[in-house]
Amino acid sequence: MFRAVTVSSEFGSGGALIAGYVAETLGWKLLDDALIGEIAYAAQVSTEIVSRYDEHVDSWWRRFNRGGLRSAAICAGIAPDDAQFFDGETEAAIARQIIDKAAHEGDCVIVGRGAQCVLQCCEDVLHVFVYAPWADRVERARRRLASGQDAEGLIHATDRQRASFIQTYYKCDWKNPHLYHLMLSSTLGTEQTGWIIIDAIDQWGTMRTCSRTRVGTTCTLT
Repeated sequence: MFRAVTVSSEFGSGGALIAGYVAETLGWKLLDDALIGEIAYAAQVSTEIVSRYDEHVDSWWRRFNRGGLRSAAICAGIAPDDAQFFDGETEAAIARQIIDKAAHEGDCVIVGRGAQCVLQCCEDVLHVFVYAPWADRVERARRRLASGQDAEGLIHATDRQRASFIQTYYKCDWKNPHLYHLMLSSTLGTEQTGWIIIDAIDQWGTMRTCSRTRVGTTCTLT
């Protein structure tokens, strides 16, 4: 059966809320803001620094000079894991380790951070993508911003950042349907969309049980 779920989403689609609903309903661990905390703990930096680089792609110049900067720091007697050397690549690498460990332990819902790519070959992980009509996304974004801020610009910028993160570190197209088991519109509402995901977990487990009954130790779907 599915032991973990990854939820990726367009900015403003409500994907994080849906992920939270699924986790709460199932009694599973939610890795969203909690993932930032775990990365910060592992890297021994503040959550503010991790948030700055969350799903962030470093500039080409920083990536080009990354090795040189670390070598120069070591020669100067500065620890290379110092906060000033924490960057998007470091964040992605640590996130991969935490995501893999969480999926191995099971009973978790992981939001974004390339989890659908990290765990793509794991048969017991359900991958979900949440989208929404443009007007709904703009309305949600506006509720999060101060009056007069550019909601549409924020949506475009965040979506580009997420797509660039996945392409840079995983060589995948963020919206490629082949990365996901389900692609759902949040227009159904947080609870209804959440229950579709929960039902998929339950139904898949039932189908696996039936398959084992029919063909012995075979675990493939029929």
